Amino acid sequence: MTGHRPWWEYRAVLALLILLSGAPLWWPAFPPLTDLLGHMGRYAVQLDAGNSSALSQFYAFDWHWIGNLGVDVLIQLLGPWLGVEAATKAIVIAIPMLTAAGFLTVAREVHGRIPPTAIFALPLAYNYAFNWGFVNFALSMALAFLAFALWLRMARAGSLRLRTGLFAALSLALWTAHIFGWAMLCVLAFSAELIRQWDGGRRWFAVPIMAGVTCLPLALPLLPMVMTFGEGGAGGQPFGHTWFRFDLKTRWLLSVFKDRWEVFDIASVGVIVLVLILALAHWAVRRTRSPGTPLALGAGVLALLFLILPHALLGSAYADMRLAPYVLAFALLAIDGGYRQAGLVAAAGLTFFAARTTGSILSAKAYDDSYRAELAALDHLPRGARLISFVCRPCAEGWSVHRLDHLPSIALVRKGAFANDQWQASGAQLLTVTYQAAGQFQSDPSQFVVEPRCERHERMAITRALTTFPRDAFDYVWIIRQPAGPADMRGL
Repeated sequence: MTGHRPWWEYRAVLALLILLSGAPLWWPAFPPLTDLLGHMGRYAVQLDAGNSSALSQFYAFDWHWIGNLGVDVLIQLLGPWLGVEAATKAIVIAIPMLTAAGFLTVAREVHGRIPPTAIFALPLAYNYAFNWGFVNFALSMALAFLAFALWLRMARAGSLRLRTGLFAALSLALWTAHIFGWAMLCVLAFSAELIRQWDGGRRWFAVPIMAGVTCLPLALPLLPMVMTFGEGGAGGQPFGHTWFRFDLKTRWLLSVFKDRWEVFDIASVGVIVLVLILALAHWAVRRTRSPGTPLALGAGVLALLFLILPHALLGSAYADMRLAPYVLAFALLAIDGGYRQAGLVAAAGLTFFAARTTGSILSAKAYDDSYRAELAALDHLPRGARLISFVCRPCAEGWSVHRLDHLPSIALVRKGAFANDQWQASGAQLLTVTYQAAGQFQSDPSQFVVEPRCERHERMAITRALTTFPRDAFDYVWIIRQPAGPADMRGL
């Protein structure tokens, strides 16, 4: 890059943007992400390694290789030094920072500079899937962007032989973090190779063949997938039942930023769509080949996958929903930004980033306050307690989700108590609930209850739950978000 660098490309500015991407999670005691609390319970059992007799009577933990271990492996490294809560907080804060760094690195590698429109992509690190607590997935996607930038750089440098060996190892590491990150890298690398082979003068029919051959090192994770096929892990679960549900696709697009304030979150999606429309109009006027063509092709492929993917795939629920923010991110990163109003666009992008980050900070603080209020109950709980927990869910979900679904696992983390909200999925979990006395209240979703007026087959009324759980198996009951109305508390 030659000439004077604009202000948004200064290293100090980029470093500040990356650092501030983690700001919403600085204050809370632990990141207020829905499923993360349940994962923290698993981490506690993992680090205990069978040393606690209390935990051993409730759970068993078995390390085995699956494509969903990103944060689990990092916890194993940091947890003995920092403890479960501090290690989890440090790792999860790093995920949006790595995502922002990945976005900016890819943009710089493709364009030779940071287009101002790339700043609009940074808030997408706090997407619906991340807020839901899909942390292994989010970590793998951040690493996939960084790996893709390295893939492009090594091709530009002509280091194709070295790239082959390096990415054979990196593909296995990325698959281990989460299978979606590996799949994302395969899609993006193949899209980029199609453009590179075409630009290299290959005949049209040879382009996809040579692109596929070049990407063969990325196929190494197929070996562990074949070995575990049918065990319920990656590749072993059914495809789901929501093929071509375009009503759901629209909902996932509108929910890309879903957090607390519906108007704010949907309007934020509208801002990104507006930026993309203006960029497309600008390109239509110029009709010149953009350096971001590989990213545009990648965005197109991801958009197609988003449209055709079912709800569940490769052992992961919400498969299509998870892709939506990254489709938008790649489309934004593909914009080359070569126009006179670049400084104004950068200022607008910075304003958008500041607004979304401030909103995420305030939202996380409010969720943290609700956690602290409920967790006061643990002051009255002895260690190793046989605890059953009930989380009261609203009859109808609004836009803002309370994120208390797996708060019971914090009792496991802090008190070594039994938590009946751990997931049980054959081949997809390292933790197994062994407390048979709990009966049907062993695992997720047995912690969910509702008011009697809205009981349905997948949600038990609080009144029925309190009268049907095996009282001999538990010493304490923890009701989170006590519902209105009478409940039989006799003997509890």
